[in-house]
Amino acid sequence: MLKCLPVYNNQLEYALFISNAFAQSGPLESLGLGSNLTSFLPIILMFAVMYFLMIRPQMKRQKEQKAMMAAIAKGDEVVTSGGMLGRVTKVTDVYVTLEIANATEIVIQKAAIATLLPKGTIKSI
Repeated sequence: MLKCLPVYNNQLEYALFISNAFAQSGPLESLGLGSNLTSFLPIILMFAVMYFLMIRPQMKRQKEQKAMMAAIAKGDEVVTSGGMLGRVTKVTDVYVTLEIANATEIVIQKAAIATLLPKGTIKSI
């Protein structure tokens, strides 16, 4: 069975059909700038939440770590990122010499120091 396209007997019927088709696209044109902004609002909120929950705390930790590395001095007790405890015997710009046992010293990078310990911690262990 063949489907037939509608046959319009006069131009008036054809013009009415076209005007109905154009009338259906009217509400789409009335959407303004406000609707575009509201569609981006969830994305903007997601980036704001990500900044305050992830990026800002990481920047704070980096700032604290940098201040701690600048404050390292001879005699401080530290824990390295590998978990070794030691007493600082020498400090240079990039490297730190740690005494990890009697007459046993190692040289590590400053960045490998995880935390500073209160004085006397190594003796109490």
